Amino acid sequence: MTVEESLAYLEKLQPSTIRLGLDRVREALQAMRNPHTNYPAVHVAGTNGKGSTCAFAASCLRAQGYRVGLYTSPHLQRVNERIQINGEPIRDGALAEGIDRVRAALPASLDLTYFEFGTVVALHHFAEERVDVAVLETGLGGRLDATTAARAVVTAITPVSFDHMEYLGFSLPAIAAEKAGIIRPNVPVVVGHQEPEALEVIEKAAQAAGARLYRIGKDFDFEPEPQGKYTYRGMRTRVPGLSPGLRGPHQVQNAAVALACLELLEDRGLKISRENARAGLAGTEWPGRLEELPGSPRVVLDGAHNLAGVETLVKALEALYPGRPVHLVFGVLADKDWRPMLKALLPKCSAVYLTPVRSPRTLEPEAYADEVQKLVPGAPVQLAASAPEALAAARKGAPDDAIVLGCGSLVLVGQLRASLGL
Repeated sequence: MTVEESLAYLEKLQPSTIRLGLDRVREALQAMRNPHTNYPAVHVAGTNGKGSTCAFAASCLRAQGYRVGLYTSPHLQRVNERIQINGEPIRDGALAEGIDRVRAALPASLDLTYFEFGTVVALHHFAEERVDVAVLETGLGGRLDATTAARAVVTAITPVSFDHMEYLGFSLPAIAAEKAGIIRPNVPVVVGHQEPEALEVIEKAAQAAGARLYRIGKDFDFEPEPQGKYTYRGMRTRVPGLSPGLRGPHQVQNAAVALACLELLEDRGLKISRENARAGLAGTEWPGRLEELPGSPRVVLDGAHNLAGVETLVKALEALYPGRPVHLVFGVLADKDWRPMLKALLPKCSAVYLTPVRSPRTLEPEAYADEVQKLVPGAPVQLAASAPEALAAARKGAPDDAIVLGCGSLVLVGQLRASLGL
């Protein structure tokens, strides 16, 4: 097939389809001669922060000179973003070739989802490119997520909170149990800050698997230094003079979890010097996460799409932009619990621009505009036909000292980045 036909085949697998389970992806990997066994992997689960943690870890490994595969989801603008080697997204030709090779190897009876198929393509691509190590972000949950089929030598769980409850459960312990499903026998697990009931579940899962557990604040941490830098206090080492390249107070935790994973990778022979850990953290880039764009008024894009993410975002805005008015561009998927998100955001907002998201799951602005107006009776609420129109109206209506904030969905952030030519 042509490159265009191969890429179109992947898109036809319907990105919104979710069927949890490992049997299909394991059968597919076996048909591909188990490419995932050719390299070690760092596997990261959690509700928020897992993508940033993966970005930190991959950047530090790359700074050391290793050939690093990075697999994340969802993408912001192009599916190629999900599969990267040394920070470069997979080229169309290589992606098409991977799609064709997976299709040719699979039994006709094996029906993979979009995410499962993409995971197999990624794991095969990393083997073909002879990576030294792969860093993998779970797509949904952990226990039954396609990425759990990979060969992890270190696992990590970032903060667990409420999201995707229809698949993972409606209580924090139930969700934590799904996330803890990435824990493997005798494979160390690094754990970020957790609510007590989530931590209890994770600790029991680690104990049952015989997996040594390392907790932030207990076994490792970031300690503040003068002038805004940090010292990593690890299990065996200390690294001073650290400045994480991603903005916001919450990124300090993600950076600490990443460095703890890398410290444990040393037991697998993948050593990283202090200098390269420092350079890797400082050079980390992850679009759409408190991403500030030049211009006046300033535009800030963030992928917060659940209550915990929005609460983290609000704290970051208070730290980075104290006292500055916020003009909000907001779009959300209909299956998200948007009311608590907006209740946390709206007290900070001087104006609100509601937009649909380019997805069949979008929540149309007309469906909740009246409720939003009641929550902010003193602020104007405008409806736009598209994300670019909402952004243009917000930039036109906001004073020069304001922040135009786009959030509510990673799909929305991707649309806004595209409209700005990024």
